[in-house]
Amino acid sequence: MLVMGIETSCDETAVAIVADDRRILSNRILSQLDEHRPYGGVVPEIAARSHLQHLPGITRSALDNAGVSFSDLDGVAATAGPGLIGGVMIGLMAAKSIALVHELPFIAINHMEAHALTPRLTDNIAFPYLALLVSGGHSQFVAVAGPNRHTIYGATIDDAIGEAFDKTAALLGLPYPGGPSIENIARDGDPLTYQLPRPMKGRPNCDFSFSGLKTAVRKLAEKTDTNLDAPATVANIAACFQLAAADVVSDRTTNAIQRFKADYPEGNTLVAAGGVASNLTLRAALEETAAKAGLQFVAPPPALCTDNGAMVAWAGIEHLNVGLEDTFAFAPRPRWPLDELAVTGQG
Repeated sequence: MLVMGIETSCDETAVAIVADDRRILSNRILSQLDEHRPYGGVVPEIAARSHLQHLPGITRSALDNAGVSFSDLDGVAATAGPGLIGGVMIGLMAAKSIALVHELPFIAINHMEAHALTPRLTDNIAFPYLALLVSGGHSQFVAVAGPNRHTIYGATIDDAIGEAFDKTAALLGLPYPGGPSIENIARDGDPLTYQLPRPMKGRPNCDFSFSGLKTAVRKLAEKTDTNLDAPATVANIAACFQLAAADVVSDRTTNAIQRFKADYPEGNTLVAAGGVASNLTLRAALEETAAKAGLQFVAPPPALCTDNGAMVAWAGIEHLNVGLEDTFAFAPRPRWPLDELAVTGQG
């Protein structure tokens, strides 16, 4: 089985061809980073125009790189939400058009489910497993029992972790996107220089909060004796912020693992997925936390943590394998919580 996956929910225009034996035949990604960097974040109108301009060429390139044609496909999947509505609409309409013209099954994919299922593409892990989904717009724990079978254990009550990284980077005068910038400069810093708060640490639930940590960095940066023109100072603050964020995630993960074990005694895997899951400090903290709880830790390669078409194609394969496909009436859903999948169904 070959499925095309189309991802246009934010600022990457991505198309991939994936086989059901887990081969990624092509995975074409066009980043819009240079278009958005002057604004310090993603501008929805610019993103939508770029998707509209580049998606046809990226689609053709994905087919050519895979050495296949539309007639070789067994389905077309596209991100239907959550995400920026303009981009979601463009990818969804493209997928529907291809499926209609070539008489192929169409599958509408939840963006976060695609991230959650990626470790089954890369590492062939079994259901059920506990997934930590961390990105610019999301921070949540999800028990993954199968396609469309998810239970959310906890989520952020304010900023997502990726948003906190971006805003902290901006406070320190570092370039967008903030995640890689913080991680790069933190390598030269001392993570014990400053005492930063660990919001929600020690609480009995599985929720996150990162706004207090971000505010603490702002107050530190505004102190008269904080010299942000000194690279060593910026590196130290970045390292302290990164360690604090990792400590919070590790603490919250411990709680989520306890709940997961109670619900799924047979489950033995902790997964991290989403763009922030490529952060090495965070990965190390999660691997240690999983080991203490007797779970294996799995995270996709960094290139498959950020938005890509391969994860969408694989999610489409997972859906088709259990008989799930969608009608052309499926509407884009800029807000589409994972735990609504089983309630609303597909279609």
